[in-house]
Formats: sequence, structure tokens, C-alpha cells
Amino acid sequence: MISRNVEYKESRLNILCDLNFGGGVFAHLVRTYTELDAYIKRDSYFGISYSPVKLKRNPPQIAVTMADAAGKAGVGPMAAVAGAIAEDVGRILLEMGAREVIVENGGDIFLSIRRQRTIGIHAGCSGWSNNLALKVRPKETPCGICTSSATVGPSVSLGDADAITVVADTAALADAAATAVGNMVKGDKGVERALDYGRGIPGVRGLLIIRGGTLAAGGSLPEIVERRFHVKR
Repeated sequence: MISRNVEYKESRLNILCDLNFGGGVFAHLVRTYTELDAYIKRDSYFGISYSPVKLKRNPPQIAVTMADAAGKAGVGPMAAVAGAIAEDVGRILLEMGAREVIVENGGDIFLSIRRQRTIGIHAGCSGWSNNLALKVRPKETPCGICTSSATVGPSVSLGDADAITVVADTAALADAAATAVGNMVKGDKGVERALDYGRGIPGVRGLLIIRGGTLAAGGSLPEIVERRFHVKR
């Protein structure tokens, strides 16, 4: 697998794939952002809403993907942007001839793999942080694995969970669902309610909630394993 970083605007993509790709991926990322920015200029509500939105006429595909995922999860479309872009780039690489692709965008991941991979979970100061991982098998992909947190990173969360990790059919949906579930975790009593809500979102396969010392999981997740890993600073 070849590892490369591709950066543009808010996206910091860490790409692993078996294709020695050139500048086409960066050019595609720029086009995607250009189309999305142009759409937001004529539909400013799309960029600020915390609730699902109805799209205006002739939206770009990236906006359609985001709005569809956000509608299923019950959040605003920007909650799906990182996952949507990760999958969009991953799909382009597959179209270019890659057979195995992992694209990570700020903790939101698209996978289409041919051998087992292990995805670590960072959860801030929780004792579970960096000690758990998901063992993902090829037959479980393509899929999205996305994590939202109220204590790590710049993303907005209305709850207080250290990590909400969601596995879904698409990375956009996993991203939106992680945000939706994270917004509902307010105190340990909110964990069970949030877990039930996440399991009920169409297309969500399973999810993991970490809040302090509390660990809860539901749905059909890849195998959870204990594995110590290090986070690059």
C-alpha cells in the first residue's frame, strides 16, 4: 500500500492504496470543493443548518450525498462533509484502477479492502482511548467508519461523549450518524438512548460509544479488539 497525504482547504486526506496515483486525485478534490462552495453561495442555509434540508435546483453530487446522509441521521448536511469527501476520493481511486483503498479525513474513513485491517479508536482522555480497535475484514467493505467527539478536535458536538464511532454503508452516513448520536450523549443516562437512536438509522451497521469509563456498543460491528496504538501529534 502506498501512503500519501493530499490537502486542500479543510480536508487533510491520508490515503492508502495499491495504486501509484498522480495529481488527478488533487484535481478531483479541488473540483469537488469548487462545486460545493458554489452551491453553498446560492443556498447559504445548506452550510449552516443543524437540521436536514431540502436541496435547491441542480445541486452537485457531493451536496446530494451529504443531504441524503444528513436526512437519514436527522442532522444538518455539513455534518456529513468529511465522510462524503473521503468516500468521493476513495471511489475515484477505485475507478482509476485501485483494488484496495483507505481514505481518512480527520478521523472519518472510507474503506474498500482486500485483506484485514485494524482501525484504532482515539477517545481523548478516556481510559479506553488508544486501547481499542476494530478488526475490519474485506467482506465488510466497502463501508464508512467515522468518529465524532465532544472532547477531541474542532467539530461541533452538542453532547459530552469522548468518542462515537459509527460503521455504516457509506462514509457520509457514518459521519452524519456519529454527529447525531454524539449530540444525544449527555451524561451516562443518555448513552443507552443514543445507542438505540443510532441503531435505528437506516444504513448504520453498528456503533460504539465511549464516555469517560463507559463503553457501549450496538448493532453489527467488526470485531472489537484490545490493541495499544500511538497517535501522531
